[in-house]
Amino acid sequence: MDGFLADMYPWTKALHVVSVVAWMAGLFYLPRLFVYHVEEVGRGSPTDLLFQTMERRLLRAIMNPAMVATWVFGLALVFTPGIVVWSEVWPWTKAAAVLGMTWFHHWLGLRRKDFVEGQNTLTGRSYRMMNEVPTLLLILIVFSVIVKW
Repeated sequence: MDGFLADMYPWTKALHVVSVVAWMAGLFYLPRLFVYHVEEVGRGSPTDLLFQTMERRLLRAIMNPAMVATWVFGLALVFTPGIVVWSEVWPWTKAAAVLGMTWFHHWLGLRRKDFVEGQNTLTGRSYRMMNEVPTLLLILIVFSVIVKW
């Protein structure tokens, strides 16, 4: 390996891991906030507004920047010579899982807007079930990258 990306590889990988951890924290926590929001909070109450504020700040101040950073540093790793071997299966399974994680992130953003507009139709049970999606995708990503299957 040689060149700028190769020289920066340890830093890029470290920043990618930090970004992923921050993003995952939000992907785990926001659906849990939705569970409590839908099960414990009356529409239009001060607590409803508090939950909306917490959900908005989590999404905009933590999750969105972490997702963008994850993508930026991840793509830098992809373009670092010698890191990704596209003839193997693992980069493709990881890429599919990352796209799934990104879809889930945007799905959560739409659900947040439903709460703001008073149009949430999902139950706490639905949000609990959806809360398992990032866990399954994370398992797929970690095993793809570490075990290379």
